[in-house]
Amino acid sequence: MIQLLAKVGINGFFFALLGMIALAYFFPSLGTEQSPLHLPVIAEYGVSVIFFFYGLKLNPEKLKSGLSNWKLHLVIQLTTFVLFPLIILGIGEAFSIDTSSLTWLGIFYLATLPSTVSSSVVMVAIAGGNLPAAIFNASISSIIGIFITPLWMSRLLEKQDADFDITSVILRLSLEVLLPVVVGFLLHKKWGKWAERYNGTLRMFDQIIILLIVYTSFCESFANNMFSQQSVGEIVALGVWMLLFFAVMFGLMFLVSRWLGFNRPDTITVLFCGSKKSLVQGAVMGKVLFPNPVTLGVALLPLMMYHALQLLAGSMIAQQMGREE
Repeated sequence: MIQLLAKVGINGFFFALLGMIALAYFFPSLGTEQSPLHLPVIAEYGVSVIFFFYGLKLNPEKLKSGLSNWKLHLVIQLTTFVLFPLIILGIGEAFSIDTSSLTWLGIFYLATLPSTVSSSVVMVAIAGGNLPAAIFNASISSIIGIFITPLWMSRLLEKQDADFDITSVILRLSLEVLLPVVVGFLLHKKWGKWAERYNGTLRMFDQIIILLIVYTSFCESFANNMFSQQSVGEIVALGVWMLLFFAVMFGLMFLVSRWLGFNRPDTITVLFCGSKKSLVQGAVMGKVLFPNPVTLGVALLPLMMYHALQLLAGSMIAQQMGREE
């Protein structure tokens, strides 16, 4: 079980994320924009390097092998970018939730994000799903999210900030995220094997940058007392809601897969690719969508909770499905 948890992400990095929040609580001044360490600047440039390496590791042959099953791909992408946000909006309307609160904004942001790459593919493999389709969907989701996530978020952010400009957001994401991916992808033929050989080192670099983003985001939030109005009970309640949300989405995707007549491997792929949300993309795009660093830590809290729960619950489900194969 410990080895399985390590494979899907419950490892040193997972606990380091918790450590970064604790570090930000006790030493918030080190990670703010006024800090002489300039950690936010390092994190910002590191983001582009992450996505350059991501493009470098994209294998065109693996993408082609998973391209043919268009119905499966359509279901996963519609679930990720349409069903998730619509359900959250529906809940907000049904319960008359204050959609101007940062916590709500963070929950909706979570719902609009693309799927993860590594943990989705690993869980599909463990459970006995359609691996080529998983690789294709996890990879393409990251690209689609550069455009779809800001479009969804503009619906709420424009109400809160009259100066919010969706065009400049997409342009910045294209330069900081999409362009490095494209450059890396074009260099895959020449440097792809090198990236595969040093995949462990590159993954460690990715994790360091994400830890920096999380640390600096929470530093700004703690330094400005953004969590002072949230009790421990409210944070625990948020965690329970995130767990229920994951369970509902997982169940809905199972029913949709059965209704569409998907076979077992394709159903598994829908379940694990469609239910995941990317912490990497969330941390990266959050720096652009929430330019005020004071608010970013609060906005990322629902995503970090969901991320932890999807790894814990998903790994147990994947292991059980793998035994039943």
